[in-house]
Amino acid sequence: MGLSTLLFALILQASPASASSDAPAPVRVGVVGLVHGHVGWILGRETRGDIEIVGIAEADQALAERHAARFGFDMELVYASVEEMIDTTKPEAVTVFSNIYDHLAITRAAAAHGVHVMVEKPLAISLDHAEQMKVVADSAGIHLLTNYETSWYPSVHYAKESLPLLGDIRKMVVRDGHPGPIEIGVGEEFSSWLLTEEKNGGGAITDFGCYGANLITWFMNGQRPESVTAVTQIFKPDPPYGQVDDEATIIVTYPSTQGIIQASWNWPFNRKDMDVYGTEGFVYASNATDGIIGLPSTPSMSFEAPARVAPHNDPFAFFAAVVRGNVDPEGSLSSLPINMVAMEILDAAVRSAKSGKTVWFTR
Repeated sequence: MGLSTLLFALILQASPASASSDAPAPVRVGVVGLVHGHVGWILGRETRGDIEIVGIAEADQALAERHAARFGFDMELVYASVEEMIDTTKPEAVTVFSNIYDHLAITRAAAAHGVHVMVEKPLAISLDHAEQMKVVADSAGIHLLTNYETSWYPSVHYAKESLPLLGDIRKMVVRDGHPGPIEIGVGEEFSSWLLTEEKNGGGAITDFGCYGANLITWFMNGQRPESVTAVTQIFKPDPPYGQVDDEATIIVTYPSTQGIIQASWNWPFNRKDMDVYGTEGFVYASNATDGIIGLPSTPSMSFEAPARVAPHNDPFAFFAAVVRGNVDPEGSLSSLPINMVAMEILDAAVRSAKSGKTVWFTR
């Protein structure tokens, strides 16, 4: 090997180390709550260098120990309260996996320290709480995002990007749910609040209706609807069910578009799929990646949506990029304006189901 070749080889070997030393420091993240079943999303996430979990706020020591044994984190990371965790570890952002009612208090605690917040769906237990959270976040100048599993589905984004081919949107149908929390084996720490109106705001109407409210609002570019009509039923009257609805259908109307949200704890299988029908065609997103698109000029075709490019393919990578100022969340499925309208829809749906009347929106 000649000298020049050897030097070139040594430079190549040294390059990764040099690049890594210049890499930005990971965003310091605190995890608040371990009672939401989706917390495994962040605790089980492989190390990517974009975030560092510096603290976990969880008052239930036994629950924290079970999660530590499962996910391998040090119990030294665990603090009894969000305030203690933030004061001690100084996170830049927190991800929230508490019950939904506590989203407001946690946002207040984080905002007091200028800490950015991403809550697990939905944004809040009620529109009143959501409005208070927005005031707190705006006053503190922090980001307040909402995480939904479907936000990261390539098929959903493929459907949105297909809209110019479909003509004017006439109907959207969003279906979300599973056979039921108990049937799929959620932990007691999750079901103990998920099956209550006090901590979850409702049953299936909240747990899965929020997906459709979020997606429809996004497809409608943040437009507020004209009306919301909802029907809920209880098909499982016996404990631990029976306190809240397990079946919900929500109709959301716009001047020239109708949205239908089917939220259920009674599907015979797990599902998160949606249809969008326009004046010139349709698209069906059948799962995270696959679907069918149909246009007048061509036969209906199956598609596999291309993978999303980082950081738009993962909630925590996206959150880190937002905190660092590398991504503007405006208009995204996670953004606060989109989720404020989604909360208006969800809040109206709960009121409609209780009253048996359509809720009309004022302009």
